[in-house]
Amino acid sequence: MNTNKVVLGVMGGIAIGALAGILFAPAKGSKTRKRIMKKGNNYTKDLKNKFEDMYHNASTKYGSVVEQAKEFATDHQPK
Repeated sequence: MNTNKVVLGVMGGIAIGALAGILFAPAKGSKTRKRIMKKGNNYTKDLKNKFEDMYHNASTKYGSVVEQAKEFATDHQPK
């Protein structure tokens, strides 16, 4: 889980940096708002994909552990 926190922290830092860059760049307000919305949507999609990947990996590992536990219990039943 440490890696996940690092990834989220890095993504958050990138998002804040991009937002600050857009806010301090000389452009019309409407153009700036569109850029912020576009960047926000991109980061939202990226975060959603990361969480979906993490969920898939966790559920796959959970299923694997459950299967291994069942096999172990079956193989080590008292006779």
